[in-house]
Amino acid sequence: MGYCTIQQMEARFGRDELIQLTDRSGTGELDTQVLNEAIEDASNEIDGYLGGRYTLPLAVVPTVLVRLACNIARLNLYEVEPPPNVRQRYEDAVRFLQAVSAGRVSLGIDAEGAKAPPSGGAEMVSGGRVFSRDDNGFV
Repeated sequence: MGYCTIQQMEARFGRDELIQLTDRSGTGELDTQVLNEAIEDASNEIDGYLGGRYTLPLAVVPTVLVRLACNIARLNLYEVEPPPNVRQRYEDAVRFLQAVSAGRVSLGIDAEGAKAPPSGGAEMVSGGRVFSRDDNGFV
């Protein structure tokens, strides 16, 4: 399952850029097979980070994963060294995925991949009683 679509890639980066990156045979057209392979590779990379924390495939794909998948797939399309901004977006995506994998960042979904219910506010947790109503006042 891919985390983004060709249409989402076009919306983010423009058809012209995607044609330049995928047209390996010089037809002047978007090569959807090349683009789908880059999307699949990006999705597999994301799954590598999420697999230890979430049940895959995810029931709900958080929008943040769409953005990350687009950025990773875009880098995968470059046959030569990508521009610095493309490389930076990829590195930012990997850092985010590493933080998710380590449990430092949440995707807002439960371990089974479904959207987590909204929290109802603050939760109080106590370390236990210190005082009691006994005659000495201490527990």
